[in-house]
Order: sequence, then C-alpha cells, then structure tokens
Amino acid sequence: MTDKIIVQKDGGVGHIRLNQPEKLNAISYDMWQGMARAIDDFESDDAVRVIVLSGEGGRAFSAGADISQFEEQRGTADAVEVYNATMGRAYEKLAQVLKPTIAKIAGYCIGGGLATALCCDLRIASDDSSFAIPAAKLGLGYGYGALKPLVGLVGPANACEILFTARRFNASEAYHMGLINRVLSRDALDDYVDDYAETIAGNAPLTISASKQIIAEIGKDADERDLDLCQRVIDTCFGSEDYKEGRAAFMEKRKPNFQGR
Repeated sequence: MTDKIIVQKDGGVGHIRLNQPEKLNAISYDMWQGMARAIDDFESDDAVRVIVLSGEGGRAFSAGADISQFEEQRGTADAVEVYNATMGRAYEKLAQVLKPTIAKIAGYCIGGGLATALCCDLRIASDDSSFAIPAAKLGLGYGYGALKPLVGLVGPANACEILFTARRFNASEAYHMGLINRVLSRDALDDYVDDYAETIAGNAPLTISASKQIIAEIGKDADERDLDLCQRVIDTCFGSEDYKEGRAAFMEKRKPNFQGR
C-alpha cells in the first residue's frame, strides 16, 4: 500500500484518505492501485459498514489525475491503455462496492477527483469547495463510463455546461445542479460526515445493500435490468436475522443491533 493513500478503520466506518497534499491530492498511478486494494479490503470486512473517501491537507479533495506522470505513463497508446485500465478498476470498485460510500469534499474537486467523487453514493462538501472538469482545456477525452454518472446526476444540460466551459463551479452551484448532496461550513464538515457515516453504519446492512443494488438496476436501460436480482436481495432482507431484530427493537423501543445476516 502506498503512503499516498491512508487507510483506517474506525468502528463501522472505513476511511480512505488521498495523501498527496503538496499536489492538491492529485491521484497518481500507485494511488489508483492503492484505492482499489483498500476497497477490496473494506468489502471483505463485515465490520466495515460505510466507506468515506476524503483528501488530506485541507486544500483539496483531489485536483485530478497526477498530470506530472502523463508523459511517462500516458505518453503512448499502450501506456494510456494500461493507465486507464488501472484507473478504471478503481472507479469500478468504488462504484460497485455493495457498501455505501461517501465522498467528503473540502476544497478543490477537479477532473479525475470529481470523477472519483461521482463514483460514490453520496457527496458532502464544504462551502468553500469548487468543482470542474477541465478536459476541454487539456485535450482529454472523457468516455461513456466517466460521463454516465455525471449526466445521471445533473442532467444533459448541466453536464454540457460543465464540460463545454471547463470552468469552476462553486459549492452552491454544484448543490443546485445536484452534483453534491449537502453543503456545510468548513468547521462543521468533519463532525457532520462522522455523524452521517455512523448513522448509516447503525442501520441494517442488508437493507442498504439491497437498496444500492436496486437503485443501480433502475439506472440501467430497461432491457438490461436484472429484476430477479432485485427480488433476491429483497427476499434476503425479509429472511434475515436483522429483520427479526428490527421488529423486536421497534416493539421494545430500543436501538436495534444489526449483524448483517
């Protein structure tokens, strides 16, 4: 694991912190690899209920991919293919992990940093954050997989504005477009996300996983949806010990103790 990725487990919350603050947490090749490995570890650990992704240093969530590596690692067609495959695996794992994910955003959230945040289920940002996809200023191309979550969140017209202008949008603009879920003051952000993550971690894991999987199916074209999967995950919830525990806790007016089974 690279030291440019800090991984921590705190109760039911797994933290991944991008740790290259001198470069505004620009994501290097080894950081993409480290992120993917951390997600694999969290996914296999039943004690981890929620994953929070953030950036170190206070100035940025991430300013994007580490452009200083592009000449060496994205300078040829073959190199681009290898690099993009590694980056794509990190995006895919973050988007498809069955546990809920939160991007805690403070400062710059630009390019590949924003694409990473878009792979998370929820995005909570400080009011001094800014957002942009400057591909049109760099000659980069964003593929279908990268743009689909953006269009799904903000709609085609806002996606066009983000991509065509390549300008920075402030937190208020991002919130009103639907790019982020909540805007907090910088001082309130950490405590809010901690409380938010703990709240989710205390809820029934099977229910959350089922919700995440069904929402993903709803987002697919109708002929690609796996409705049998949707029914299976619901049946799993109703057949679980957690369902019994939830009913018992409700009747006994106490907090439920869910086990994910």
